[in-house]
Amino acid sequence: MTAALLDRFLNTDGSKYPTDFVRILDLMGGTDSISQNSEKFMWKAYSFAKEAHKGQLRRSGEPYFTHCAEVATILAEMKLDPVTISAALLHDVVEDTGYTLKDVEQEFTEELAQLVDGVTKLSDIKFRSEEDKQAVNFRKMLLSVADDIRVIIIKFADRLHNMRTLEHLPAVKQRRIARETRDVYAPLAHRLGMYRIKSEMEDLIFNVLEPKASKELEKLIPKRQIFFEKYIQKFIKPVVERMNEAGIEITYKSRFKSHYSIFRKMQDQNRPFEDVFDIYALRIIVNRVEDCYSVLGLVHTFYLPIQERFKDFIAQPKANGYQSIHTTVVGPDGLPVEVQVRTREMDDTAEEGVAAHWQYKESSAKSSPDDIDQQVTWLRNLVDILQTEDITTSHQFMDLLKIDLYKDEIFVYTPKGEVRILPLGATPLDFAFDVHSQVGLHCIGAKVNGRIKPLNSNLESGDKIEIITSDSQKPNSSWLKFVKTSKAKSNIRKWIKGQEFEQSLRLGKEILEKELRKIRKAKEWRHLKDPHLKLKFESEDKMIASIGSGHRTVSSILSKFFHEEYIKPREELTEDQHAESFLKRARRNTKGVSIHGIDNMMISFGKCCNPIPGDPIIGFITRGRGITVHQKTCETVGGNLVEQERIIDVNWATARSQTFLVRLKILAQERKHLVRDITETISAYDINIDTLSMKVDGDVVTGLVIIEVEGVKQLDRIKSKLLASDGIISVERE
Repeated sequence: MTAALLDRFLNTDGSKYPTDFVRILDLMGGTDSISQNSEKFMWKAYSFAKEAHKGQLRRSGEPYFTHCAEVATILAEMKLDPVTISAALLHDVVEDTGYTLKDVEQEFTEELAQLVDGVTKLSDIKFRSEEDKQAVNFRKMLLSVADDIRVIIIKFADRLHNMRTLEHLPAVKQRRIARETRDVYAPLAHRLGMYRIKSEMEDLIFNVLEPKASKELEKLIPKRQIFFEKYIQKFIKPVVERMNEAGIEITYKSRFKSHYSIFRKMQDQNRPFEDVFDIYALRIIVNRVEDCYSVLGLVHTFYLPIQERFKDFIAQPKANGYQSIHTTVVGPDGLPVEVQVRTREMDDTAEEGVAAHWQYKESSAKSSPDDIDQQVTWLRNLVDILQTEDITTSHQFMDLLKIDLYKDEIFVYTPKGEVRILPLGATPLDFAFDVHSQVGLHCIGAKVNGRIKPLNSNLESGDKIEIITSDSQKPNSSWLKFVKTSKAKSNIRKWIKGQEFEQSLRLGKEILEKELRKIRKAKEWRHLKDPHLKLKFESEDKMIASIGSGHRTVSSILSKFFHEEYIKPREELTEDQHAESFLKRARRNTKGVSIHGIDNMMISFGKCCNPIPGDPIIGFITRGRGITVHQKTCETVGGNLVEQERIIDVNWATARSQTFLVRLKILAQERKHLVRDITETISAYDINIDTLSMKVDGDVVTGLVIIEVEGVKQLDRIKSKLLASDGIISVERE
C-alpha cells in the first residue's frame, strides 16, 4: 500500500483519535504508559481495518468495523499487548475483505500476520456439513496455538462479542452458535483459566438456550445479592480489624456465581433457588503468599471450618495455573461462607488465565515460553496429537477435543514426588502415558501406594504410582475402554493402526502377487516407476495396504495400468456357483456349527479368534477348504478379508459334551502358591488344562494357560473366580 493511500485515512492532521480508539488506549493504561511506537502501530492497524471494512454492515445495521473495535476493546480490558490488540482490529480483514495475508504481513509484521491467519476461518472449502466446517476451523485454530497461544485469546474475544450481539440473528442460528460456544469455547476458556470470559459466555448461552429459567433467576437474584453483601460486611469486620493490627494489607470483594452456574447447581442438587446456599464467595486478596496462610488461620480462628471443603490450590495449582486457598466456614447465624484467599498476581491469573501472561509491559510484552507452557501443557499435548494423529471425521476430532475439556482433576505423584495432574477417573495406564508414550505402550502393571493394582483401577488424589514395564508387553484394544486421557487414547489407537497396517500390507501383497500371476503381468509391474503416484497414494506400501484392508480392490488398481486385461470380465464362477459347488464337495459333518440348517459341511475354526459356544459367530467360505468360523468381532474378518460377499450366517449346534480350547493371559503379583491356586481354581470346574506356562518379571507374573471349555458362560465363571483370587491383576482371553 502506498504512503499516499495511507495518508487518506491515517490520523496525521493532529485531530483527536476516535472515541473507540481512545477507549482502547485508556483501558491499556493511557498514552502515558504506552510507547509512541506502540501507539502508532495500533493506530495504523485501526485505520487499516476501518478502511478495509468500509461499507460493510452487520446484521444490526451497524458498520462492520464496530465488531473489530469491540473485540480489541475486550482484549484491552484484559491489558493485552499492542500486537495482540492490533491483530484483533485486523482479525476479519483477510476473511471478509479483498486483502490477503501477504498484504497484512507487508504492511505490518510477520508476527501480526500469523495471529490473523490463526483466527481466520477456512472459507474457500466446501464442507459436507456444519459439523465438518466447525471441526476443521477449530483444528486450524488449535494448531495455530503451536506457534502462538494468543490466537485462542483473540478468538475468545471475537466469540464473546458475537454472543453479546446474538439477538440480531435468526433464532435457529442463535441456538446453533450458543450450543457451539457451550460445547467448546466456554469449556476451553475454563481449561485456560479465563474465568471472566467463561462466566460471561455461560450467562449469554443460558439466556439463549434456557430463556425462561434465565428470566426467573434474574428476578430472584437481586434480593439475595443485597442480603449477601450486607452479610459479608458483618462476616469480614473482625478479620479486617485483626489484619490491620498485624500490619497485613488486605482487600476483599464478594463474588456471586454466574447465573448459569447457579442454574446448574439447582439442577445437580435438585433444589429450589432458596435452598441453594453456596452461590456466593468472599475473596480476600493479599500481597504475599505467606499472608495467604496468615489470613486462613485467622478466618479459622473466628469461624468453624468445614473440613471436607478445604482445598489448597497454592501448594497444588490446577492444570490451568489457578492458585488460591479455598475454605468453607460456618459464619454468623450459621450460614456457610466460601472464602478464597490469594495474592494479587494469583487473582489476575484466576480472572484472565493464560491471558495474564500476555498483559502489556513495555519492557517485556511476552512472558517466557516456558512459563506459558507450564500453564497449558495439556493444550500443547492436544496440539501434538492433532499434528500426528490420522483424524478423518469431524466426530473423531470433536470427541478428542472434548476428552480434555470436560473433566475435573486429581493430583498424583511419581515415585520421586513429582506432581502429575490427571482427569478424575484416570487409571494407572493414563498415568503411564502421561509419563511417556513408551512407558504406556509397555506398561504391564502398576503399584499404587506400594500395592499392585489393576491397570483399569481408578486413581485418587494423593496416590503415589510406580509403573512396571516389560519389553514383551503390547497394547490391546481393550485398553481404549477404560483410559481417560486423549494422550493415552491417541497413542493406543496409533499403535493399533500400525499393527493393522502391517497386517493389511502383508495380505495386500499376497493378493496383489496372486492377481499379477493370474493376469501374467508380474514382470511388467516390477518395472513400473512409482505406481502409487498415479493413484494418489503417499507411498506404494499404503496403496498395497489398501488392498489388504478392503478399501480398494486389486482389480481397481491394476486396471489403471493393464486396462486391456479388465475390459472383458474373466469368466469365473459367481459366488453362488462357488457355494453350490462347495456344498456338493463337502465331505464331513459339522463340528458344532450349522449353516442354514445344512449339516454336511467342512468346518474349521479361526485360530485368530478361537470362537467358542456363546460367542456371536459368522462363517467365511474359503475356496476348496470349506467354511472357517470366526467371532463376529474378529478383526481378520472385519478388516482383512476383502471379499465380504463370501461371508455367510452360521449358528452354534454343539453337543453338551463338546469342548473348545481357549487361551487365557493372566497377570498377577508374584507370591507363593500362585500356580497351585490357579490350577486348583480351574480344576474345581472339572476343566482340563492343556498348557500352562508362567514367567516372572520383577514383582509381576505373566501366565499363559490353555483350557478346554464348553462355552462362554463357563469361561466367564472361571475368569470371575480367578480374578477373585489374591494377587490376580487381570485375566484376558487371547
